Amino acid sequence: MNRFFTAAIAAFALAACGGTEAKAPPAPERPARPERPARPERPVRPERPVRPALWKVADADTTIYLFGTIHLLPKGLKWTTPVMAKAMAASQGLVLEVALDKDPAKLGAVMMALSKSPGLPPILDRVPPARRAALKAVIDKSAIPMAYLDGLETWAAALALSSASMAKLNLSYEQGAETSLTTAFEKMGKPVGGLETAEQQLGYFDKLSEGAQRKFLTGIAEDDTNINKEFTAMIGAWKAGDVRRIAVSFDDEMKLSPELADVLLHRRNNNWAGWVSERMKKPGTVFVAVGAGHLAGKGSVEELVARRGYKVVRVQ
Repeated sequence: MNRFFTAAIAAFALAACGGTEAKAPPAPERPARPERPARPERPVRPERPVRPALWKVADADTTIYLFGTIHLLPKGLKWTTPVMAKAMAASQGLVLEVALDKDPAKLGAVMMALSKSPGLPPILDRVPPARRAALKAVIDKSAIPMAYLDGLETWAAALALSSASMAKLNLSYEQGAETSLTTAFEKMGKPVGGLETAEQQLGYFDKLSEGAQRKFLTGIAEDDTNINKEFTAMIGAWKAGDVRRIAVSFDDEMKLSPELADVLLHRRNNNWAGWVSERMKKPGTVFVAVGAGHLAGKGSVEELVARRGYKVVRVQ
């Protein structure tokens, strides 16, 4: 499991925890270099229009929009299109993966209640001997005290370290799709709800077997040289609405941990498809926004909804 995938999982968990600002550390100063002769300017390639994927499930009196999100995005990225704006204006409310409590203390209490257990082995002992030096290097770089991590359950320690490592990505939860959508719907005076609670989302990690948790932690100690490149590629696929590329990124990694795939992806997709089916029995229009990986590839939410007999149309 590579560092990109563990970062993606951490981003999912941050959504449950209310997010955190990820900032890149300041670059070290470099000595001045002698000026080089100016090179001829290359023509600037026009950027492709940003059109994240959007689907619509509709019958005579009900419409549900399905939008795939990226939890962490670069500052200044504009991704709301006229098609999306029209869908949002027509919707009576927004439904996210989780409806966040506005009180950070409550979210912190949930995390602490789930993440602490007595009698845990030292954090370094929870990875194979060959990976312990690499994990220690990650911990040292994170500035999180070793003693604190020793007291956390394995999944929680992995999330803490992965969250710290994401600082170098220069991405922001505050600029992420969920935060932007929440702000837009609240400005329109429309309700924002969730398919799950923060307790449920964090509970998925807490209920993983220790073996799966340790595999997740071991992934933290993998080489992170290409993590920025990989995350940039994922955001690029999302901006282009290229669900095939998104599916390939997640499918390759999910095969390495079937338990994580089942708990974090397949079961939840099935639950959410059931929610959509039930909601289709009531009139009205709703905008549903979940992580882009849930709307890509085999067994995606929109595919499961279609299997239940509803017409699903991609509108962007």
